[in-house]
Amino acid sequence: MRSFKKNLDFIPFSNFKRPAKLEGGKLTVLGGSYYLWLSRLVPENGKLKSWEFSTDARGRWYVNIQVELPEPEKRNAPPLGIDLGLKSVVALSNGFKIAAPRLYRQEEKQLGVFQRRGQKVRARALAAKIANRRRHFLHVMSHGLVQHYGEIYVGDVSAKKLARTRMAKSVLDAGWSTLRNMLSYKSIATGSVMRVVSERYSSQVCSCCGCIPDSSPKGMGALGVRHWVCSDCGESHDRDINAARNILRVGAERRPPVVEIPAL
Repeated sequence: MRSFKKNLDFIPFSNFKRPAKLEGGKLTVLGGSYYLWLSRLVPENGKLKSWEFSTDARGRWYVNIQVELPEPEKRNAPPLGIDLGLKSVVALSNGFKIAAPRLYRQEEKQLGVFQRRGQKVRARALAAKIANRRRHFLHVMSHGLVQHYGEIYVGDVSAKKLARTRMAKSVLDAGWSTLRNMLSYKSIATGSVMRVVSERYSSQVCSCCGCIPDSSPKGMGALGVRHWVCSDCGESHDRDINAARNILRVGAERRPPVVEIPAL
């Protein structure tokens, strides 16, 4: 599929006059038929809304189908605060960490070899493989989080700003924006709530006593401090987990009030 000058990589084809038709693995649109391999079945209670063709870096074509589903019931599950990082892609307020897989760093040397040799096809294939592995990792992690927690609060760290620094490769390899996006739509599908809250001073405030002690890490020069002890209450903190607990506290304090329905 081509335009006047270049290949098209994104083609929406649904409209109200000539809708697409899907029967099993056969898609009929604009007089043409395409046989598909469905990665998942279309839900029986879902309403097909929009369609589009798209292609990846290797030139492989896909059909993306947007399906509208009925709103699920709200779940009574515990809340969770998440601090995004580089060494640990997420630190959770329950005390657990998930290490970053560093998928780009694993293949960086080989990717550079392909690029210097001018092997564009192999370079694109390896870049697509890295992206697919990262997406799979984030899908598995986000699915597990929304299944076990009813309210999820994530820090508002800006990947766009940090991508302009010397940490750019590690930031882009972590996939913070993709993870937040996955948590957002998966929480809607499972009846959970996901919100992005301010993480300002989350690494400096003691999650136990709520103050900013003199012993807390401050500024860019203290980024290497991963553990510290509060000089006011004596509590020992892991920097990332302490930040996740403060993010949870901020999210819980800013929870929207419940509007009561007046009795008639």
